[in-house]
Amino acid sequence: MTTMTASATDLVLGVDVSAAWLDVAGWEAGSLVTRPPAGGRVTNDPAGITALLAALEAAPPGLALVEATGGWERPLVAALSAAGVPVAVVNPRFVRDFARSIGQLAKTDRLDARLLAQYGACVRPPVRPRPDAATEALQASITRRRQLTAMLVAEQNHRRLAPEPLHADIDRHLALLRADRDDLSRRIAAQVAAHPAWREQAARLRAVTGVGPLTAATLLAELPELGSLGRRQIAALVGVAPIARDSGRRRGARHCWGGRAGVRQVLYMAAVTASRHNPVLRPFYQRLRAAGKPTKVALIAVARKLLVILNALVRDQTSWQPTHQPEVAP
Repeated sequence: MTTMTASATDLVLGVDVSAAWLDVAGWEAGSLVTRPPAGGRVTNDPAGITALLAALEAAPPGLALVEATGGWERPLVAALSAAGVPVAVVNPRFVRDFARSIGQLAKTDRLDARLLAQYGACVRPPVRPRPDAATEALQASITRRRQLTAMLVAEQNHRRLAPEPLHADIDRHLALLRADRDDLSRRIAAQVAAHPAWREQAARLRAVTGVGPLTAATLLAELPELGSLGRRQIAALVGVAPIARDSGRRRGARHCWGGRAGVRQVLYMAAVTASRHNPVLRPFYQRLRAAGKPTKVALIAVARKLLVILNALVRDQTSWQPTHQPEVAP
């Protein structure tokens, strides 16, 4: 594949991704660009992606934006990254909020591509390095295990309401799901053990009471920024930092939202264990509860403190010592 030379152009490419099509639009110097390859449509398959890359060789964009679509965007992102085009994968909610802010209520694939290009030109979202093959494989295993867990919960709920004659069929399906989930757990552990850097980091993380093998693997796969950001930044990135909702004299209740849901989920479960057994976090949780904090609020605070501790351990490459907490960056 041809690698494109880094371009000094201000052209921002927006690509709306669907299962069948890639709609492309460009934004440059404050206005829509209609010259090819912007303003076109190609198929979302190897032939279409190759055609798009060929059209970009004459004038590579300074930035390309796509929305996270649950997987349909991955071949395009991989191809653009391999060709040397900076790519930002953005949250669809942010783009839709941007559309409302400029009064664009209509929604079509072509309009969404234009909106992505304009959003990229105005906001300039950060371009994060594409994960390597091993990280992508670990991410896929963790995602699949998460899906199986959701199916298990759904089937357990179905069984509660199903007539007695159907219980045996549901039980067989539950056993199959549990076996598949156990197999994936073993595969995830093997993937971490086969990677020397992950193996060392996982041991460091798991030394903290409350952090199990799945939590450690999820942090390694889905939070590569761990250890490179300050405590406030890492908490906001994961979504365990309370967001202010104040206006005038009104002081609204703080809530956590956004961030990386998968990481936040495993951190919350780790916080439940840590609130009972961790020698540092257990008294912290008890103080919050004694001060009248609701259980979930206290557990989110424990999750945030746990994340800050893990971030500092990875940053300093030190071991967990319950009697001496690592220094945390501001």
